[in-house]
Amino acid sequence: MSAKVPRQFVAQPYAYHQELELRIDSLTNEGRGLARHEGWVIFVGFALPGELVRVRIYRNHRNYSEADLLEVLEPSPSRVAPRCALFGQCGGCQYQHLDYAEQLLWKQRQVQELLRHLARIEHPVEPVIASPIQYGYRSKITPHFQRPKQGEVGAIGFLRAGSRHALVDVTHCDLAMPALNEALGAARDQARAGQLKRGATLLLRAADNGVLTRSDALACERVGELRFEFLAGDFFQNNPFILPHFVDYAVREAQAAEVPLMIDAYCGSGLFAIAAAAHFKQVIGVEVAASAVERAAHNAALNGLDNCSFLAADASAIFARIDQPGAQSVVLMDPPRAGSSPEFLDQLIAFGPKRVIYVSCNPATQMRDLAHLSAQGYALRRVQPFDLFPQTRHLECVMTLDRAG
Repeated sequence: MSAKVPRQFVAQPYAYHQELELRIDSLTNEGRGLARHEGWVIFVGFALPGELVRVRIYRNHRNYSEADLLEVLEPSPSRVAPRCALFGQCGGCQYQHLDYAEQLLWKQRQVQELLRHLARIEHPVEPVIASPIQYGYRSKITPHFQRPKQGEVGAIGFLRAGSRHALVDVTHCDLAMPALNEALGAARDQARAGQLKRGATLLLRAADNGVLTRSDALACERVGELRFEFLAGDFFQNNPFILPHFVDYAVREAQAAEVPLMIDAYCGSGLFAIAAAAHFKQVIGVEVAASAVERAAHNAALNGLDNCSFLAADASAIFARIDQPGAQSVVLMDPPRAGSSPEFLDQLIAFGPKRVIYVSCNPATQMRDLAHLSAQGYALRRVQPFDLFPQTRHLECVMTLDRAG
Protein backbone atom coordinates (compact mmCIF):
# COMPACT_ATOMS: atom_id res chain seq x y z
CA MET A 1 0.00 0.00 0.00
CA SER A 2 1.52 3.31 -1.08
CA ALA A 3 1.95 6.11 1.45
CA LYS A 4 -0.56 8.95 1.38
CA VAL A 5 1.05 11.96 -0.24
CA PRO A 6 0.88 15.10 1.95
CA ARG A 7 -1.15 17.91 0.42
CA GLN A 8 1.79 20.33 0.41
CA PHE A 9 4.26 17.88 -1.14
CA VAL A 10 6.12 19.19 -4.20
CA ALA A 11 6.37 16.29 -6.66
CA GLN A 12 9.64 17.25 -8.36
CA PRO A 13 12.34 16.10 -8.69
CA TYR A 14 11.41 12.98 -6.68
CA ALA A 15 8.16 11.20 -5.88
CA TYR A 16 6.96 11.01 -2.28
CA HIS A 17 8.76 8.14 -0.49
CA GLN A 18 10.89 7.39 -3.54
CA GLU A 19 13.86 5.31 -2.43
CA LEU A 20 17.45 5.99 -3.51
CA GLU A 21 20.96 4.72 -2.80
CA LEU A 22 23.31 7.58 -2.01
CA ARG A 23 26.94 8.13 -1.07
CA ILE A 24 27.21 10.74 1.71
CA ASP A 25 29.76 13.45 0.96
CA SER A 26 29.85 15.55 4.14
CA LEU A 27 27.98 16.85 7.18
CA THR A 28 26.06 20.10 7.31
CA ASN A 29 26.30 22.47 10.28
CA GLU A 30 22.89 21.08 11.30
CA GLY A 31 24.45 17.62 11.66
CA ARG A 32 22.80 16.04 8.62
CA GLY A 33 24.51 14.03 5.94
CA LEU A 34 24.78 15.73 2.54
CA ALA A 35 24.68 13.72 -0.68
CA ARG A 36 24.36 14.56 -4.36
CA HIS A 37 22.24 12.55 -6.77
CA GLU A 38 22.62 13.49 -10.44
CA GLY A 39 23.74 16.94 -9.33
CA TRP A 40 20.85 17.42 -6.89
CA VAL A 41 21.54 17.97 -3.17
CA ILE A 42 19.81 15.67 -0.69
CA PHE A 43 20.03 15.98 3.11
CA VAL A 44 19.83 12.78 5.17
CA GLY A 45 19.59 12.81 8.95
CA PHE A 46 21.91 10.49 10.93
CA ALA A 47 24.01 9.51 7.88
CA LEU A 48 27.79 9.95 8.01
CA PRO A 49 30.37 11.03 5.42
CA GLY A 50 31.58 8.22 3.21
CA GLU A 51 28.62 5.96 3.90
CA LEU A 52 26.52 4.28 1.23
CA VAL A 53 22.92 4.49 2.41
CA ARG A 54 19.39 3.71 1.30
CA VAL A 55 17.04 6.64 1.86
CA ARG A 56 13.41 7.64 1.33
CA ILE A 57 12.46 11.09 0.07
CA TYR A 58 9.92 12.98 2.19
CA ARG A 59 10.28 16.59 1.03
CA ASN A 60 11.43 18.48 -2.08
CA HIS A 61 12.51 22.13 -1.97
CA ARG A 62 13.48 24.50 -4.74
CA ASN A 63 17.14 23.49 -4.74
CA TYR A 64 17.42 20.45 -2.44
CA SER A 65 15.47 17.51 -1.03
CA GLU A 66 15.23 15.84 2.37
CA ALA A 67 15.21 12.11 3.02
CA ASP A 68 14.91 9.64 5.89
CA LEU A 69 17.68 7.12 6.45
CA LEU A 70 16.36 3.59 5.88
CA GLU A 71 19.52 1.51 5.90
CA VAL A 72 23.29 1.93 6.10
CA LEU A 73 24.70 -0.29 3.36
CA GLU A 74 28.36 0.60 3.90
CA PRO A 75 29.01 2.15 7.33
CA SER A 76 31.68 4.71 8.09
CA PRO A 77 34.60 3.45 10.23
CA SER A 78 33.74 6.39 12.53
CA ARG A 79 30.19 5.10 13.18
CA VAL A 80 29.65 3.98 16.78
CA ALA A 81 26.68 2.52 18.63
CA PRO A 82 24.47 5.29 20.10
CA ARG A 83 24.24 5.18 23.87
CA CYS A 84 20.61 6.29 24.02
CA ALA A 85 17.75 4.08 22.75
CA LEU A 86 15.90 7.22 21.65
CA PHE A 87 18.70 8.45 19.41
CA GLY A 88 17.30 9.10 15.96
CA GLN A 89 13.85 9.81 17.40
CA CYS A 90 14.64 12.53 19.93
CA GLY A 91 15.86 15.75 18.33
CA GLY A 92 18.17 16.65 21.20
CA CYS A 93 21.24 14.84 19.80
CA GLN A 94 22.65 14.62 16.29
CA TYR A 95 26.04 12.90 16.77
CA GLN A 96 25.75 9.96 19.18
CA HIS A 97 26.49 7.65 16.24
CA LEU A 98 29.78 9.47 15.45
CA ASP A 99 33.07 8.83 17.24
CA TYR A 100 33.83 11.77 19.53
CA ALA A 101 37.20 12.62 17.95
CA GLU A 102 35.41 12.84 14.58
CA GLN A 103 32.70 15.05 16.10
CA LEU A 104 35.40 17.55 17.01
CA LEU A 105 36.98 17.45 13.55
CA TRP A 106 33.65 18.03 11.81
CA LYS A 107 32.77 20.90 14.13
CA GLN A 108 36.11 22.53 13.31
CA ARG A 109 35.43 22.10 9.58
CA GLN A 110 31.95 23.53 9.91
CA VAL A 111 33.24 26.66 11.64
CA GLN A 112 35.81 26.96 8.85
CA GLU A 113 33.09 26.66 6.19
CA LEU A 114 30.88 29.25 7.88
CA LEU A 115 33.85 31.61 8.17
CA ARG A 116 34.59 31.22 4.47
CA HIS A 117 31.04 31.44 3.13
CA LEU A 118 29.32 33.86 5.52
CA ALA A 119 32.17 36.20 6.51
CA ARG A 120 34.13 35.78 3.27
CA ILE A 121 37.33 35.44 5.31
CA GLU A 122 40.09 32.85 4.95
CA HIS A 123 41.54 32.29 8.41
CA PRO A 124 42.67 29.19 10.31
CA VAL A 125 40.33 27.72 12.90
CA GLU A 126 41.99 26.21 15.97
CA PRO A 127 41.18 22.57 16.86
CA VAL A 128 38.02 22.33 18.93
CA ILE A 129 38.66 22.15 22.69
CA ALA A 130 37.00 18.93 23.86
CA SER A 131 34.67 18.60 26.82
CA PRO A 132 36.29 16.58 29.64
CA ILE A 133 33.21 14.34 29.67
CA GLN A 134 30.94 13.54 26.74
CA TYR A 135 27.82 12.30 28.56
CA GLY A 136 26.17 13.36 31.80
CA TYR A 137 27.45 16.92 31.44
CA ARG A 138 24.30 19.05 31.18
CA SER A 139 23.40 20.89 34.39
CA LYS A 140 20.01 22.02 33.06
CA ILE A 141 17.25 20.33 31.07
CA THR A 142 13.79 21.61 30.15
CA PRO A 143 11.44 18.78 29.12
CA HIS A 144 8.01 19.94 28.02
CA PHE A 145 4.56 18.60 27.27
CA GLN A 146 1.65 19.72 25.17
CA ARG A 147 -1.89 20.60 26.16
CA PRO A 148 -3.49 17.63 27.97
CA LYS A 149 -6.17 15.76 26.05
CA GLN A 150 -9.22 14.67 28.06
CA GLY A 151 -7.27 15.53 31.20
CA GLU A 152 -4.34 13.26 30.29
CA VAL A 153 -0.78 14.54 29.84
CA GLY A 154 0.90 12.88 26.84
CA ALA A 155 4.60 12.70 26.10
CA ILE A 156 6.91 14.65 28.39
CA GLY A 157 10.25 15.25 26.73
CA PHE A 158 11.81 16.93 23.73
CA LEU A 159 10.96 17.63 20.10
CA ARG A 160 11.01 14.66 17.78
CA ALA A 161 13.81 14.79 15.20
CA GLY A 162 12.62 16.56 12.07
CA SER A 163 9.43 17.85 13.72
CA ARG A 164 8.37 21.29 14.90
CA HIS A 165 5.62 20.08 17.21
CA ALA A 166 5.68 16.33 17.98
CA LEU A 167 7.37 15.29 21.21
CA VAL A 168 9.31 12.19 22.23
CA ASP A 169 8.62 10.87 25.72
CA VAL A 170 11.93 10.98 27.64
CA THR A 171 12.30 9.21 30.98
CA HIS A 172 16.11 9.44 31.03
CA CYS A 173 18.51 11.77 29.18
CA ASP A 174 22.06 10.57 28.74
CA LEU A 175 23.35 14.12 28.33
CA ALA A 176 21.93 15.23 31.69
CA MET A 177 23.88 15.06 34.93
CA PRO A 178 22.95 12.00 37.02
CA ALA A 179 21.25 14.16 39.66
CA LEU A 180 18.84 15.50 37.03
CA ASN A 181 17.87 12.03 35.89
CA GLU A 182 17.29 11.02 39.50
CA ALA A 183 14.86 13.94 39.86
CA LEU A 184 13.23 13.61 36.44
CA GLY A 185 10.85 10.80 37.41
CA ALA A 186 9.33 12.78 40.27
CA ALA A 187 8.99 15.88 38.09
CA ARG A 188 7.19 13.85 35.42
CA ASP A 189 4.86 12.28 38.00
CA GLN A 190 4.04 15.69 39.43
CA ALA A 191 3.22 17.05 35.97
CA ARG A 192 0.89 14.13 35.25
CA ALA A 193 -0.82 14.49 38.62
CA GLY A 194 -1.48 18.22 38.22
CA GLN A 195 -4.80 19.64 37.09
CA LEU A 196 -3.31 21.35 34.07
CA LYS A 197 -5.26 22.71 31.11
CA ARG A 198 -2.27 23.84 29.06
CA GLY A 199 1.10 22.52 28.02
CA ALA A 200 4.12 23.51 30.07
CA THR A 201 7.89 23.31 30.31
CA LEU A 202 9.56 21.61 33.26
CA LEU A 203 12.83 22.91 34.67
CA LEU A 204 15.53 20.81 36.28
CA ARG A 205 18.81 22.53 37.16
CA ALA A 206 21.64 20.89 39.06
CA ALA A 207 23.52 23.38 41.23
CA ASP A 208 25.75 23.33 44.29
CA ASN A 209 22.61 23.63 46.41
CA GLY A 210 20.80 20.67 44.85
CA VAL A 211 18.42 20.08 41.95
CA LEU A 212 16.12 23.05 41.47
CA THR A 213 12.75 22.82 39.72
CA ARG A 214 11.39 26.34 40.17
CA SER A 215 12.58 29.06 37.82
CA ASP A 216 12.63 31.62 40.67
CA ALA A 217 14.73 29.42 42.98
CA LEU A 218 18.23 30.70 43.78
CA ALA A 219 20.96 28.58 42.18
CA CYS A 220 24.48 28.59 43.62
CA GLU A 221 27.36 27.62 41.34
CA ARG A 222 31.15 27.63 41.40
CA VAL A 223 33.41 28.30 38.42
CA GLY A 224 36.91 27.57 39.63
CA GLU A 225 37.33 29.60 42.83
CA LEU A 226 34.51 32.01 41.98
CA ARG A 227 30.97 31.83 43.35
CA PHE A 228 27.82 32.79 41.48
CA GLU A 229 24.18 33.06 42.44
CA PHE A 230 21.40 33.39 39.89
CA LEU A 231 17.81 32.37 39.37
CA ALA A 232 17.44 28.77 38.23
CA GLY A 233 15.48 29.87 35.17
CA ASP A 234 18.10 32.41 34.08
CA PHE A 235 20.76 31.73 31.48
CA PHE A 236 23.99 30.22 32.78
CA GLN A 237 26.32 27.96 30.77
CA ASN A 238 25.20 24.38 31.40
CA ASN A 239 28.40 22.34 30.98
CA PRO A 240 30.22 23.03 34.26
CA PHE A 241 32.99 20.54 33.40
CA ILE A 242 34.49 22.63 30.59
CA LEU A 243 33.27 26.03 31.81
CA PRO A 244 36.40 27.05 33.81
CA HIS A 245 38.66 26.39 30.80
CA PHE A 246 36.25 28.17 28.45
CA VAL A 247 36.02 31.27 30.64
CA ASP A 248 39.75 31.32 31.34
CA TYR A 249 40.55 31.28 27.63
CA ALA A 250 38.23 34.22 26.88
CA VAL A 251 39.66 36.20 29.80
CA ARG A 252 43.26 35.52 28.72
CA GLU A 253 42.48 36.73 25.20
CA ALA A 254 41.00 39.90 26.68
CA GLN A 255 43.92 40.40 29.07
CA ALA A 256 46.40 40.17 26.18
CA ALA A 257 45.08 43.50 24.85
CA GLU A 258 47.04 45.18 27.70
CA VAL A 259 44.46 47.86 28.43
CA PRO A 260 43.11 48.95 31.84
CA LEU A 261 39.38 48.50 31.12
CA MET A 262 37.31 45.49 30.12
CA ILE A 263 33.66 45.88 29.16
CA ASP A 264 31.45 42.80 29.37
CA ALA A 265 28.56 43.37 26.97
CA TYR A 266 25.47 41.15 27.40
CA CYS A 267 26.96 40.49 30.84
CA GLY A 268 24.04 38.53 32.32
CA SER A 269 24.88 37.49 35.87
CA GLY A 270 28.47 38.69 35.43
CA LEU A 271 30.34 35.49 34.58
CA PHE A 272 33.05 36.94 32.31
CA ALA A 273 33.31 40.31 34.08
CA ILE A 274 33.87 38.71 37.47
CA ALA A 275 36.31 36.13 36.08
CA ALA A 276 38.32 38.93 34.44
CA ALA A 277 38.34 41.37 37.37
CA ALA A 278 41.73 40.29 38.74
CA HIS A 279 43.41 41.15 35.42
CA PHE A 280 42.08 44.67 34.84
CA LYS A 281 42.09 47.97 36.66
CA GLN A 282 38.36 48.23 36.04
CA VAL A 283 35.65 45.97 34.64
CA ILE A 284 32.23 47.23 33.57
CA GLY A 285 29.33 44.94 32.77
CA VAL A 286 26.62 46.26 30.46
CA GLU A 287 23.18 44.70 30.16
CA VAL A 288 19.74 45.90 29.05
CA ALA A 289 17.97 43.82 31.73
CA ALA A 290 18.01 45.65 35.06
CA SER A 291 17.39 42.42 37.02
CA ALA A 292 20.52 40.84 35.51
CA VAL A 293 22.55 43.92 36.45
CA GLU A 294 21.44 43.57 40.07
CA ARG A 295 22.39 39.90 40.08
CA ALA A 296 25.82 40.63 38.56
CA ALA A 297 26.54 43.33 41.16
CA HIS A 298 25.53 40.87 43.89
CA ASN A 299 27.94 38.26 42.48
CA ALA A 300 30.79 40.76 42.37
CA ALA A 301 30.20 41.54 46.05
CA LEU A 302 29.92 37.82 46.79
CA ASN A 303 33.47 37.42 45.47
CA GLY A 304 34.83 40.48 47.29
CA LEU A 305 35.50 42.50 44.14
CA ASP A 306 35.63 46.30 44.29
CA ASN A 307 36.70 47.09 40.71
CA CYS A 308 33.53 45.81 39.02
CA SER A 309 30.52 47.92 38.16
CA PHE A 310 27.40 47.01 36.22
CA LEU A 311 25.19 49.29 34.16
CA ALA A 312 21.62 48.84 32.97
CA ALA A 313 22.03 50.31 29.50
CA ASP A 314 19.48 51.50 27.01
CA ALA A 315 19.72 49.38 23.85
CA SER A 316 20.07 52.50 21.72
CA ALA A 317 22.98 53.88 23.81
CA ILE A 318 24.93 50.90 25.13
CA PHE A 319 28.21 52.74 25.75
CA ALA A 320 26.81 56.18 26.60
CA ARG A 321 27.59 55.96 30.35
CA ILE A 322 31.17 54.76 29.90
CA ASP A 323 33.40 57.81 30.23
CA GLN A 324 36.73 56.21 29.32
CA PRO A 325 38.10 56.15 25.75
CA GLY A 326 37.40 53.03 23.72
CA ALA A 327 41.04 52.75 22.71
CA GLN A 328 41.89 51.95 26.34
CA SER A 329 39.37 49.11 26.54
CA VAL A 330 38.61 45.59 25.39
CA VAL A 331 35.00 44.55 24.85
CA LEU A 332 33.95 40.97 25.50
CA MET A 333 30.53 40.25 24.02
CA ASP A 334 28.40 37.12 24.40
CA PRO A 335 25.08 37.79 22.63
CA PRO A 336 22.15 35.34 22.36
CA ARG A 337 21.80 32.87 19.45
CA ALA A 338 20.36 35.55 17.18
CA GLY A 339 23.66 37.45 17.40
CA SER A 340 24.04 41.21 17.73
CA SER A 341 21.86 43.82 16.10
CA PRO A 342 23.37 46.19 13.51
CA GLU A 343 22.61 49.00 15.98
CA PHE A 344 24.76 47.37 18.67
CA LEU A 345 27.60 46.70 16.24
CA ASP A 346 27.53 50.29 14.98
CA GLN A 347 27.72 51.56 18.57
CA LEU A 348 30.60 49.18 19.28
CA ILE A 349 32.50 50.37 16.21
CA ALA A 350 31.91 54.03 17.14
CA PHE A 351 33.16 53.36 20.69
CA GLY A 352 36.31 51.85 19.16
CA PRO A 353 37.73 49.30 21.63
CA LYS A 354 41.28 48.15 20.99
CA ARG A 355 40.16 44.50 20.98
CA VAL A 356 36.87 42.62 20.74
CA ILE A 357 36.36 39.11 22.14
CA TYR A 358 33.20 37.71 20.54
CA VAL A 359 31.75 34.63 22.26
CA SER A 360 28.88 32.86 20.53
CA CYS A 361 26.81 29.69 20.72
CA ASN A 362 25.79 30.20 17.07
CA PRO A 363 28.76 30.52 14.69
CA ALA A 364 26.42 31.34 11.78
CA THR A 365 25.22 34.62 13.29
CA GLN A 366 28.70 35.21 14.70
CA MET A 367 30.18 35.07 11.19
CA ARG A 368 27.47 37.43 9.93
CA ASP A 369 28.47 39.94 12.60
CA LEU A 370 32.16 39.34 11.89
CA ALA A 371 31.59 40.46 8.30
CA HIS A 372 30.17 43.75 9.62
CA LEU A 373 33.04 44.27 12.07
CA SER A 374 35.76 43.41 9.57
CA ALA A 375 34.30 45.83 7.01
CA GLN A 376 34.63 48.57 9.65
CA GLY A 377 38.27 48.05 10.55
CA TYR A 378 38.45 45.04 12.89
CA ALA A 379 40.89 42.28 11.91
CA LEU A 380 40.32 38.67 12.91
CA ARG A 381 43.21 37.28 14.97
CA ARG A 382 42.05 33.94 16.35
CA VAL A 383 39.11 31.54 16.13
CA GLN A 384 38.81 29.02 18.95
CA PRO A 385 35.80 26.66 19.17
CA PHE A 386 34.87 24.88 22.41
CA ASP A 387 32.69 21.78 22.58
CA LEU A 388 30.29 22.62 25.37
CA PHE A 389 27.67 20.32 23.81
CA PRO A 390 29.06 16.85 22.95
CA GLN A 391 26.81 14.53 20.91
CA THR A 392 25.04 17.55 19.40
CA ARG A 393 25.68 19.89 16.47
CA HIS A 394 26.07 22.85 18.84
CA LEU A 395 29.29 24.48 20.03
CA GLU A 396 30.67 27.73 21.44
CA CYS A 397 33.16 29.76 19.45
CA VAL A 398 35.46 32.52 20.71
CA MET A 399 36.79 34.99 18.14
CA THR A 400 39.50 37.57 18.85
CA LEU A 401 39.49 40.77 16.78
CA ASP A 402 41.81 43.78 16.91
CA ARG A 403 41.16 47.27 15.68
CA ALA A 404 43.31 47.97 12.64
CA GLY A 405 46.00 50.58 13.21
